[in-house]
Amino acid sequence: MTSLTVDDQARTRWILLLGVSLASFVGCIDFTIVNTAIADIQGGLAATVSEAQWIVAAFVMALSGFMVVSGRLADRYGRRRLFYIGMAAFTLGSLGAGAAPSIEALIGFRFVQGASAAALYTTTAAIVSDAFPEAMRGRALGLLFAANGIGLALGPVAGGVLVELLGWRWVFFVNVPFLLLSAVLCFSSVRETRDESDRGPLDWPGVGLLLAGLASLLLGLTQAKDWGWTAIPTLAATGGGLCLLLLFVVVERRAASPLIRLDLFANRRFAAAGIATFALAFFYCSAFFLMPLYLGVVRGYGSLLTGLMLLPTTALVALASPVVGKLADRHGPMPLLAAGLALLALSASLQMLFSEATSTPFVILAFATMGIGWGCILGPSTLAALSSVPKRLGGVAMGACWTIHNVGGATGLVLSTLLYRMLAEQALQSEAHLSSGIDPAWIDRLVSEPTVAAEQLARLLGGAPNPGLVDDFFTSGYRAAMGLLTAATLLALAAMVVLARRGARGNAPGA
Repeated sequence: MTSLTVDDQARTRWILLLGVSLASFVGCIDFTIVNTAIADIQGGLAATVSEAQWIVAAFVMALSGFMVVSGRLADRYGRRRLFYIGMAAFTLGSLGAGAAPSIEALIGFRFVQGASAAALYTTTAAIVSDAFPEAMRGRALGLLFAANGIGLALGPVAGGVLVELLGWRWVFFVNVPFLLLSAVLCFSSVRETRDESDRGPLDWPGVGLLLAGLASLLLGLTQAKDWGWTAIPTLAATGGGLCLLLLFVVVERRAASPLIRLDLFANRRFAAAGIATFALAFFYCSAFFLMPLYLGVVRGYGSLLTGLMLLPTTALVALASPVVGKLADRHGPMPLLAAGLALLALSASLQMLFSEATSTPFVILAFATMGIGWGCILGPSTLAALSSVPKRLGGVAMGACWTIHNVGGATGLVLSTLLYRMLAEQALQSEAHLSSGIDPAWIDRLVSEPTVAAEQLARLLGGAPNPGLVDDFFTSGYRAAMGLLTAATLLALAAMVVLARRGARGNAPGA
């Protein structure tokens, strides 16, 4: 092999990494850029608040449901093939969402985006892992997740700029040129890989049970605040979803070629990666929902300044990921996962101290700590999951890991929001001395829409707006939610320590 051939191989690998990173970047920027535009979308399509919530919910439901399915299809039919199918579908979904004539059409195209994003997320890391030698794999994955961090960082600011200059439809149209460039870069650099030993029939009963179970469970969790936690539709959706997922486990144990290798979870390294990625999503989906509200409600920042204040979190994910990747190559992923969880717990603990008088440097410190912790977990959890199984099972491992990740995010958002509302309502009733005759729906609305609560309270109580009262009830709920995130992250850290003490890395399934 000549030096030129070696140089050509190295150049091809870096072109591949750039192309794959662009596709992954699009998936991440789409996650944060859309949140900035929801108010304008609601006005442009005459949608209700409940309908507008499904712009995000439909994406998350499809993403969670199709993760494992995409991993299995990638392993069986080819990661390169599914990667291109995912890019094509995401492009069509972006064009359709941008041109949507109604909120119903937009929600449908967001579902397509979520399903195709699942294909991108499960194939990109597996493609990069296969293309780079083991000594460089951590660094390459670190750069891939740095691109993800850049996407997350740019999303809030880019969304505000695009909506201001071109209108909300361009938060979807902007995806298209990036995906086309990604396709050009990957065309000659990405080679096909698959699990050659997988010749059994695809587990279609498992596919149906998993998709139906996750969709039903997430539907119940998403709508519980509107239907009521003890309402029959909520209980039917969540209970039915749990029953379907339990039946899925039973079917998978008996299937000749299961959709999910349940023995993956007997592997301590994979189990640790799953715990870390679940805890990460549990944390950031909750915190990223509440942090902009704190900046806007309590500190009075506008959308652009709020986006800039979030940069210490999202930009540090991008800046930390390459460094973390090198450290993972040198020391392995497990110490970094532990450090990341500890930093997230520290960030939540600092945010429990937030009030209207908190200094800006203190807020930035808390947000920056979260960003570094996020970066310490994002790439190393993927590396730990992939390194725990043979290469041929990389897609299945990634699909299972990302499904755990998304379920963690949905669970964290529901629980933290519920706790925020409970404590905020208690504080509001106590501080405002509201009578027992006040309609509970009014109190829930005040807590759920804190940005306009001061004016509504003034009308309700017959006085001048009292922003201090809103600050008090909001920070009470905010601190409670951050306490939940602190406890959940420390619990995840303790579980990882227990796994580490029980022994070294378990035997990889299928090895």
